[in-house]
Amino acid sequence: MPTQPLLLSFYGDDLTGSTDVMEALALRGVETVLFLDTPTAAQRQAFAHVRAVGLAGTSRSQTPDWMNENLAPAFAWLLAEDAEICHYKVCSTFDSSPALGNIGRALELGRDVFGDRPVPLVVGAPQLKRYTAFGELFAAFRGEVFRIDRHPVMSRHPVTPMHEADLRRHLAAQTDLSVALVDHLALAEGDADAAVDAALASRPGAILLDVLNAATQAAAGRQLQRLARAGCRFVAGSSGVEYALAEAWKEEGRIAGSAAFAALPPVARLAVVSGSCSPTTEKQIRHAEANGFATIAFDPRAFVAGDAAAVETLTATALACLDEGRSVLVHTALGPESDLGAEIASQDGARHAIGRGLGHLQARLVREARLTRAVIAGGDTSSHALRQLGIHALTPRFPLAQTPGSPVSTAHSEDPAFDGLEIALKGGQVGNDDYFVKLRDGATT
Repeated sequence: MPTQPLLLSFYGDDLTGSTDVMEALALRGVETVLFLDTPTAAQRQAFAHVRAVGLAGTSRSQTPDWMNENLAPAFAWLLAEDAEICHYKVCSTFDSSPALGNIGRALELGRDVFGDRPVPLVVGAPQLKRYTAFGELFAAFRGEVFRIDRHPVMSRHPVTPMHEADLRRHLAAQTDLSVALVDHLALAEGDADAAVDAALASRPGAILLDVLNAATQAAAGRQLQRLARAGCRFVAGSSGVEYALAEAWKEEGRIAGSAAFAALPPVARLAVVSGSCSPTTEKQIRHAEANGFATIAFDPRAFVAGDAAAVETLTATALACLDEGRSVLVHTALGPESDLGAEIASQDGARHAIGRGLGHLQARLVREARLTRAVIAGGDTSSHALRQLGIHALTPRFPLAQTPGSPVSTAHSEDPAFDGLEIALKGGQVGNDDYFVKLRDGATT
């Protein structure tokens, strides 16, 4: 049983998104554990002291039928944890579709479990350079802010491209629930309580709170608390939810608002597996290669086809590099131009098979080379890959201040090969060019 009331429970729709939440909380002094599946009683009891608990899911890459079968029991477990607020965490780029990662369906299922109340939505997160204004989403890329439907990467996402910036219109294709809006002007300049109450008066299915800057983020946090006390305990959105809530908790004196972490020392060898097609990851791979990493390109169709001989050759090559004392980086794509998504899209479960294949590979590299630090790149990839390592929980190890949303975590496992492993999980759009190099060479901030 928890030793103190939980501030928050959460379900992450992919693994990197889940660690993003954990990082946002940990940086503000909220002790957090992230489970990969519903924990046993003993696993939960080992973290009885935490103030926030999460489940890392895969719903971002799943169908509504999968959600119907899997989200309801996950939400039921989170409800039983009796936290003040439960958060369904989605990517800050909100990419989703009626067929895959349907956020609207998740809202409906959450209302079924937590009660027929409006679901507060917070997507903007200035810390991640994500902003909402008048209900439209904007995101930065290479120092410039774009409306999400004109974003150089997200408008061309290989699975769920964003062609609509108005989040209410985007959700209208996924659910019949109405979505009210409290815009940033009402939150920052007007009577926020009155604006939220006016939105609630129409009995919407959800209510979107704009977050454009620090002032609107703080206001959104106060409204999330206020709505929760009125019965709207199930919320949805990006890690902007945690950033907003932390401001409110700090104002109330319930959390310290900051935390210290031991420096991340360098390691002699690091293994990275990447299924990301992002141009951001492409730059990181090229930078790693220029700084001593052995980079190995691998055709992902071998994972899909179950080509054991090709995978064994790949594994032997990677282990040989590690035996020579070099860090190794295996990638199935090098930027969007090399993405084979169109070719494999017709094969059911192909992308999941790539993630699982990279996970099996990483497990062998960690075990056989006795590595203490590893990296998985790609949001969907991470969700399916990490589950192959026999890890049941993650806790915060080291947030990377220059690249929020991609912390180093400590793994917890019954298998000594993976228990205590330092592992970083990176979404495709996350990180500076030196991300992989920094994880090898260590960091103090």
